Amino acid sequence: MRIVLLGPPGAGKGTQSDRLAERYGIEHISTGDIFRRNVAEGTKLGSLAKAYMDAGELVPDDVVVGMVLATLEVIRDGFELDGFPRNIPQAESLDAGLAVAGRPLHAALALMLDDDIAVKRIAGRRTCANCQTPYNVELDPPRVAGVCDRCGGPLEQRPDDAEDVVRRRLEVYNESTAPLLKYYSERGLLREVDAVGTEDEVFARAVAALSDLPDD
Repeated sequence: MRIVLLGPPGAGKGTQSDRLAERYGIEHISTGDIFRRNVAEGTKLGSLAKAYMDAGELVPDDVVVGMVLATLEVIRDGFELDGFPRNIPQAESLDAGLAVAGRPLHAALALMLDDDIAVKRIAGRRTCANCQTPYNVELDPPRVAGVCDRCGGPLEQRPDDAEDVVRRRLEVYNESTAPLLKYYSERGLLREVDAVGTEDEVFARAVAALSDLPDD
């Protein structure tokens, strides 16, 4: 099975991608990991990417796609791409590269989540400064506001979980990545999954959405 996993911040891609990879015995490929490994190992593409980053510029799509396709070349079984593609040009280049290899995508699985719910999930996150117990002030609040149920420590919010930051991340997603839904729909590859519910409920929907695809 060869799929890409799409979804906005807060949709639970990290959790579901791990579970799907285990369920189907496919390689979970995080493009963030690919990027960091290429830069750390000083590969030709990694060195080129680092040059752009050091100059404060965005890494061109062709460099990013090149790193992804080079990784896929050594994976002979199924795979799940998490965090890529992020825009239409990347999707087109990915399709072209996979077509040359004779290994086209089977599906694009999209976790669907309303922006307001995404904000509650992310901006509501708090962590105990002492014992690291996680909470969500909107969805799973502590008994006493701002205080850990477990040890009484203060609850903290990460700066990148602030509501204004989260809403900007969602704007970026909607501007660049959301159009991929139409792209994959037009190619008959899109499988939409409601991401509201427990982890088990969302996972069951994802498995059902992929039920007609080959496991290998």
